Amino acid sequence: MIKFFRIFFWGLLISFLGSLPLGTLNVAAMQIGIQESYENAIWFSIGSLLVEMIYVRISLVGIDWVKKQQRLMKAMEWITFFIIVALAAGSFIAAQKSGLNSKNVLLNFNLHRFYLGMFMCAINPVQIPFWFGWSTVLFNKKILQTTAFDYNSFIIGIGIGTLLGNCVFIFGGKWVVQRIANSQQYLNWIIGAIFTMTALIQLVMILRKKTAVSKFTDDK
Repeated sequence: MIKFFRIFFWGLLISFLGSLPLGTLNVAAMQIGIQESYENAIWFSIGSLLVEMIYVRISLVGIDWVKKQQRLMKAMEWITFFIIVALAAGSFIAAQKSGLNSKNVLLNFNLHRFYLGMFMCAINPVQIPFWFGWSTVLFNKKILQTTAFDYNSFIIGIGIGTLLGNCVFIFGGKWVVQRIANSQQYLNWIIGAIFTMTALIQLVMILRKKTAVSKFTDDK
């Protein structure tokens, strides 16, 4: 039991801290929480963390296969870029509208937020090199062993850590909006700017082949 909690804790800690920097998924979760409901935002987070857990499992047991999928990974990088651009545009459009019900046009699609979270996480393959790097460190430190028990303990911790990290944005964003007049409109401008900067960084890194995925798949 002690071993379970030790591995679980490391997965939770790394995942929680990794979820705190501004990114496509946590900002999208915050936007859903503000413009729709906590429930929808939690469903979005659960969908995204399930895919992340699958990616972690793949990175632990099928890393050689993943490295051979260079075309797929690079295509997913471009898809991610266009999704971020759409989110940025949607946020700016929502910011120009008046009223509390203005929302990102991308969120107007009648798709359950659980599946939206799965989709947005699935087309963002950066989790694979991120978790491969951390799992390598844990293997070298003898914290993680190549057993199903260790893998499952680690992945459960990762899932809960990601959910807790997203909850900081979901509940924190809502708390801010409820206390500042016209804050939702301002927040749409801020979120749009965040997505725009993220898209520009993503584009530059893709063109320069400096993304984590590019380095990961090109590593021989």
